[in-house]
Formats: sequence, C-alpha cells, structure tokens
Amino acid sequence: MSGSIQLSRPTTTLSLDVPLTSSKSESNRALLLNELGGGTSELKNLSTARDTVTMTKLLASDDFTLDVLDAGTVMRFMTAFLAISKKERKITGTPRMCKRPIKLLVDALNDLGANITYENEEGYPPLLFKPFSHQKTNQLTIPGNISSQYISALLMIAPTLPEGLTITLEGEIYSRPYIEMTLNLMKHFGVSGQFEGQQISVSPQPYQSNSYTIESDWSGASYWYSFFALADDAKITLKGLRSKSNQGDHAIATIMEGLGVKSTFDGETVTLSKTDIKKELTIDFKSCPDLAQTVMACAAAKGVNLEMTGLESLRIKESDRTAAMAIELGKIGAKLEEREEGRWVLTSPAQLSVAEVISFDTYDDHRMAMALAPLALKFDCIIHEPDVVVKSYPEYWDHLKMAGVKVSSLN
Repeated sequence: MSGSIQLSRPTTTLSLDVPLTSSKSESNRALLLNELGGGTSELKNLSTARDTVTMTKLLASDDFTLDVLDAGTVMRFMTAFLAISKKERKITGTPRMCKRPIKLLVDALNDLGANITYENEEGYPPLLFKPFSHQKTNQLTIPGNISSQYISALLMIAPTLPEGLTITLEGEIYSRPYIEMTLNLMKHFGVSGQFEGQQISVSPQPYQSNSYTIESDWSGASYWYSFFALADDAKITLKGLRSKSNQGDHAIATIMEGLGVKSTFDGETVTLSKTDIKKELTIDFKSCPDLAQTVMACAAAKGVNLEMTGLESLRIKESDRTAAMAIELGKIGAKLEEREEGRWVLTSPAQLSVAEVISFDTYDDHRMAMALAPLALKFDCIIHEPDVVVKSYPEYWDHLKMAGVKVSSLN
C-alpha cells in the first residue's frame, strides 16, 4: 500500500468492534524491564507496532551497531540500557532520528558514570558506548518539562545501579502519567520507587520475573473516537481498554466529551455514544501530547475552536507536528497559530465546505496519517505514504475497511 490511498465515507453505518493493537508504550517498557530482570517473564499481548518489533530485535541482538529506525522510545530506552552494559556498542537511526536531540539523556548517563560519545554532531545520534565501569553519583537534577521518555529510561535502569538513583525534577512536570506508568510497571516486576513532590527515588534492588498482559493502545483508540465524532451514525466498541489505565492517552475519553462522544466502560470494553458538543474548548496536552493531532483534526471538521497548551514537544517528534498540522488543516479552511509562546489557537471553519478531494501529506509521521484519516467521513481524501502507520498501528487501514470506510490504492 505504498504511494497513496483514497478514503471515502461508508455507504452504511460505520460499525466495528475494534480489535485494537496493544500499547507500544507499555510493551517497550515491559520488554526492557524483562531484559533487566533476566528475560524470564512471560509478556502477553505485545504490540505488533514496528517500534515494539524493533525493540524486541535489538534487545536480542549481539551486533555492534543497533539501528532503532525512527523509534524515539527505542532510542531513549536502549541508550540507557547500553550505557550500563559491559560491551562497546553503537546506536543509530534514520536521518530524522539523528536530528532529534538526546544530549540531556546522554549528559545524565555520563554523570552517572557511563562513557557515551557522539559519532558525528554533539547532542545527536549516532552514539558510541564504552563499557560501564563504576557509578559516580546517585543524584541527578533535570528539567521536569522534558520528554518523559528520558526520565523513564533513567528510572528503569536505576535499581540495577550499585547506589540506586534519586532524580529531582525542576519546574513543571510534563507527561507525568508516563512517568507513573513506568513506576507502576517497575513495581509489577518487583521494584518499588517513591515519587514525592519533585523527587523520584529508586534504591538498588533486583527485578523479579512476573507475567504481564499488555493493555490495548489508548493512542490507537483516539482515532476511533474521532471517527465516531465525525460520523452521522456509528456503532463503535473498543476492546481491551481499562478505565483505570497506566496510559496517559486514556485522557481522550474525557477530551472527546467536548467533541460529542461519551464513553461507557464495561469490563475492558468501551462503548461510544453521542452527546452534545461544545463550540470552544481549552485543552492542556502536556500529559498527552500524542492526542493533539487527532483532536485538532476532529475539532476543525466539527467547527470547534481550540485553545491549547502543552504542545512544545510536538516540534521534535517524527515531524514538526504543529507546523505540519497548520499546513494540512489549512487545506480545509482551519487556521492553527501560536498566539504567544506556548499558547496555540485553532480557528475552525464555521461550516465545512469541501468541493473536491483533499490530498493530505503525512511527513513520514504515523500520527499525521491516522489523525487526518477520519476526515474521510466528511469528504473524500487522499493520504500519501500510508505505510507510515506500521510504526504504531499496522492494522489501521484494514480496521477502517472492516468498519465500512472505502480504502482504495492509487498506485
């Protein structure tokens, strides 16, 4: 399905019990924790996402050079893992990955006693690792508004360090749910940590073998919330989701109430139903930045104006997501702009008027493709490079077909 696809609205009611892919956030953490604990835990329902497949492959590899492709989570988690290993290794990725900053994590690991250097430009992959010899400190101070993946990477190796680790987070803490996810999974595998105020402490202690079943992916569920919101008539249930979830993106259930979608939980199944929408919403995405594109696209199509904060990390994802969304949503008459530093406003068209097929670029970014796809319920659209979804939700286009969306390959 390389090249481009055209999406057209269903001719019947949009309907599916969605067999969601599993959470790659949980999967990749569980894989690393299992490896740090000796590799004997039984992990059930692992994600089929390319990021998780890559993580699994690299943890099992004895190669000198490890290629994470475009997987930011894998780059950060494997950097911490390799930093405390006894081998000389190298880690690299796609050209875009090698433009994504990693200096803060490398500096923190080197402060702990790692020996990491840059092969090319300082602050960016590829990275070279010498064997870990001894721990220099058990105290780190880092900004709280950085990617939670840096913090999670440090926390997961913390109990394996001779002196453990205490991290002090300065300023506002972003993506707190993902830090808590990491600590909760560590606890499941026998390691306790304390997160009090701005400080997280983990003493030296062994990981223990334990089975774990990965939850379905709330990020993947978010696209179905958007489909439901944009459909005139739909019957959607989502499988394998927990009302009390480790995943920060479960916030989509609350956010989407403002866009006309109500969630009803029954065990691990969520049934969606219609409710009233609001014409103006204020949303802080600092705990769930991966939801922003989905919510923006849905709001633009429904004529809902947004005021948003917490989008800073979107600039250094697989694409510059704020810039990309401004361009793509501009094609349907919406305007996305940063009115002042950190405050973004989406002005949506009062009435969606599209007279032709709209062609959307995806910027080599899986979330661009999946966030824009639900717009097909309002007008026919073309999605370029649809294969980018393999990064997190390989079955996405097949699930759209199962729901009744017409998906046609153009080349």
